[in-house]
Amino acid sequence: MLLSRLWQFLPLIVTIGAIAIAVPTSIHAILHKRDPRAAVSWSGLIWLVPIGGALLYWMFGVNRVARRAGKLRRRRKSIERRKPSTICTQEELCEALTPGASYLGAVAKVGDRVALRPLLEGNRVSMLVNGEQAYPAMLEAIDAACKSVALEVYIMELDETGKKFVDALIRAQKRGCKVLVLIDYVGSPLSVARALRDGGVTVAVFLPPILAPLRNRYMNLRNHRKILICDGRVGFTGGINIRDSHLIEKPGPHHEQDTHFRLEGPVADHLVDTFADDWAFVTGEVPSGPEWLPCAEEVGKVNARGISFDPGENFDSLRLVVSGAVTAARKSVRIVSPYFIPDQSIIVALNVAALRGVQVDILIPAKNDSRLVQWASTAMLWQVLINGCRVWLTSEPFDHSKLLVVDDAWVFFGSANMDVRSMRLNFEFNVECFDLELAGVVSLHIEGKLKRAREVTLKEVDGRSLPVKLRDGIARLFSPYL
Repeated sequence: MLLSRLWQFLPLIVTIGAIAIAVPTSIHAILHKRDPRAAVSWSGLIWLVPIGGALLYWMFGVNRVARRAGKLRRRRKSIERRKPSTICTQEELCEALTPGASYLGAVAKVGDRVALRPLLEGNRVSMLVNGEQAYPAMLEAIDAACKSVALEVYIMELDETGKKFVDALIRAQKRGCKVLVLIDYVGSPLSVARALRDGGVTVAVFLPPILAPLRNRYMNLRNHRKILICDGRVGFTGGINIRDSHLIEKPGPHHEQDTHFRLEGPVADHLVDTFADDWAFVTGEVPSGPEWLPCAEEVGKVNARGISFDPGENFDSLRLVVSGAVTAARKSVRIVSPYFIPDQSIIVALNVAALRGVQVDILIPAKNDSRLVQWASTAMLWQVLINGCRVWLTSEPFDHSKLLVVDDAWVFFGSANMDVRSMRLNFEFNVECFDLELAGVVSLHIEGKLKRAREVTLKEVDGRSLPVKLRDGIARLFSPYL
């Protein structure tokens, strides 16, 4: 009798339970989702799919990376720091950019507020083109290290190039250096970790999924950073991963053009800082000891700052810095990006710059390594072409470079692409540099690309057939995940 009565009231009990779950869940989505479209979408799913929608939200809609990072940072003892004595003041920066570009000091103010690191003077920054220049310099730095080597990389393969790095890292470990390597689960095969561990090197893997061995390139919350730091004095960062494909003169398929940068001076401490945070995030341990203390001295005249981005505490830092630089531009903005699918705030900044008379050049690959990305990128090109930005298709091999130069005075490089994925969903590291000479070198490199590139017109984009437009438009719907 009791069971039959309970059975009669079961629909009412389920309804009350579903409402009790949906109300706090939708409130959480409304309060914590920065994008109103995401808040609306999740709220709709929560109410239209009772109980199941709420479960999906708590499984996939909550930024647990931010929560986990916050807990770790509150719990752990910070790496011992020394107060930097080489902070670049606004007056010193404006003097360094004189004549003609002192107004870009306003861009440094944006970095001061969002990067939480000071702009440092006294650095030497050198551009390295492709693996032919980058890999020998990186291997030489590892072999010259006396105290410590820290490597953080998205893709490291166990091909000929990868084996050279594995051997160099093992040699450093055997001669007494403290060697730590952090690889991403999606980007790097676990055979790399095994080879390094077999040689005595300490390795950590970034965010392996619960459902291992699930792995695909579209998984979010990946560590896309590329950082090598030796003895806390010589660092490397940029867009180059560790694999044969970046050796474009080596016979083989799937070559990739790219740029990397060697950094010496006080800014090297920003690379150590970033690596230490990521190592603590993954392992719960902070690299400690004298080998990790900042020791870099002034060696050049480049004013530079490392800017970290992650989906937790540093949300929006890259987007704000890029928008600030484009807004400050008076003469030129040059962007080189393999994946160009920016959000509306950056599109608006680029369009306003072009309307102000700034020459805006955007260089993207003629043939992308991802068809979905190429389709999605093509679908939104009209949004920048219509207001006077110029778009160029760079010649093969696939150009994986990530460069931004403003007014031949401000340079921005690192791991971040000009897309929503890098700006919101992955862990990235970039460096901003204020230096006329370095900017001239990078601008000259981009000029070489422009000479070999083909300009895309608005007429060409509008002239695509309806099926192609529809295909590209559908791909654009998935742009946050490409």
